[in-house]
Amino acid sequence: MRRGIPSIRCKESKMKLTRFRHGAFEFNGAIRGEEIAVIEGEFWEDFRVTDAVYPLKQVKLLPVSIPSKIVCIGLNYLKHIEEVGATQLAAAHFFLKPPTCLIGPEEAIVIPKHAERVDYEGELAMVIGKPMKDVPEKDALSYVLGYTCFNDVTERALVGKSMSYLTEAKGYDTFGAVGPWMETDLDPDSLDIKTFLNGKMMQRDNTANCLFSASQVLFAIARCMTLLPGDIVSTGTPKGIAAMKAGDIVEVEIGGIGKLRNHVRSA
Repeated sequence: MRRGIPSIRCKESKMKLTRFRHGAFEFNGAIRGEEIAVIEGEFWEDFRVTDAVYPLKQVKLLPVSIPSKIVCIGLNYLKHIEEVGATQLAAAHFFLKPPTCLIGPEEAIVIPKHAERVDYEGELAMVIGKPMKDVPEKDALSYVLGYTCFNDVTERALVGKSMSYLTEAKGYDTFGAVGPWMETDLDPDSLDIKTFLNGKMMQRDNTANCLFSASQVLFAIARCMTLLPGDIVSTGTPKGIAAMKAGDIVEVEIGGIGKLRNHVRSA
């Protein structure tokens, strides 16, 4: 650790924020170039960026938040709907993943012993910054703290049998990779999104092609449930899903954010 710039008690308009571990200790941090500065306080509070700074290569990046819940949108890209043989929905369809599924960058996605087919699903996710319930759609994005990459890992064979298996198919430990950090200032409705499997591009689209915009997604969810600071809302995957196997490397890359990289292993 070194002492960097003087500490700052404010939120800059554009920041890269995440949680990280150094040794036995976990911190909130702000990424600046090849370094990360320790933050005192929670991201959604009046936090302070301290002058305690670590080189990024000396820390382990963790999931960007500790959510009370993860809410995911299904069937939000028309070409993905077509590839899975589903029916386009008139309203946003969402489901929950347990917080215990979360892993961070460079961690392993673990394929369960009894799994038949485990797919990646590259997605844009939003991290909530303040309690949100029954808010106007036009104000929805003001409740977002930041935007990040998400891999909504899915046991596809279970979903193929029956949608009643959706929670199991989506909820295994390690089936929610998130990171590498969150960007606080982006237009969520005009971002390029790509997924790579062992270096080969498998998914490529733009969030402008989502059937339901980021604000529409948040509006729909917040009519049903209260979203709390740190909750993660993921906006659906484009066409190009495929199975992963032990030894694979999967990367989700979103313009303006960066690349989330995970390796795959068997249980």
